[in-house]
Amino acid sequence: MKTLEVHNVGSKTAGHSGRAVQQAVLLKVVRELGGGYSAALDIDLDSAKSGEIFKWLLASVLFGARINEGIAMKTYKEFEKASVLSPEAIWETGWQGLVDILDRGGYVRYDFKTATKLLDIAETLVQKYGGDLNRLHFFAQDDRDLEAKLQNLAGGIGPTTVNIFLRELRDIWEKAESPFSESAFLASKNLGVTQATEARVALEELKAICGAQEEDEVKLYMLESALVKLDKNYCRKNKCPLCPVREECQLGIVQRGMAEKVVIKG
Repeated sequence: MKTLEVHNVGSKTAGHSGRAVQQAVLLKVVRELGGGYSAALDIDLDSAKSGEIFKWLLASVLFGARINEGIAMKTYKEFEKASVLSPEAIWETGWQGLVDILDRGGYVRYDFKTATKLLDIAETLVQKYGGDLNRLHFFAQDDRDLEAKLQNLAGGIGPTTVNIFLRELRDIWEKAESPFSESAFLASKNLGVTQATEARVALEELKAICGAQEEDEVKLYMLESALVKLDKNYCRKNKCPLCPVREECQLGIVQRGMAEKVVIKG
């Protein structure tokens, strides 16, 4: 009996060691899975305008609950249809009006407490920062103080919501340095573009890769969001055969290599 080994795994793995190849893989991840969630919702964070940043906070609050991201996106669009996209508009709409919008989006499981949370955010933001999130960032002493100020806008704003919000502001707010998402960390390891065993080190590796681009095609916030989608929609659901970057995935290459071992009976 002989064992025939397939040796293409090693060669592909070696090919991923170059910075140019890493950049190509990450560019494909962003193109295939989309960049930030904010861009998918037509929120222009690159403008750094307070109104656009508040829209993203509203969306982040919706994404922060344990609910399907499709429902969160649909619910945000209901707020958009109702033109309730500012602290003032939220306050004027009132608790019942907010519940009605949330329900139309399918956000029924968390509608009551989310309506209360949004009213508290609107009130605190107007009273303390004139309704301007850029002012909140300005008065934050550092990244940790920024996270604390965001959580103090309302009860129920936890680290998950703050992380979602800040990761797409990494290239816009100087103090937006939230921890690297666990989902993004795991996906980057599966792809083989990071070698670190700690998320904070992996984040620095990705910063270096993005910083070495000649044309700045992939921004860090876009990449992190794309990696989150990759992990949640494919890696964790064991949908490797359907993954749009399965050919580049180092974990998938190893798994396919194991499956391709052929035992020949002589």
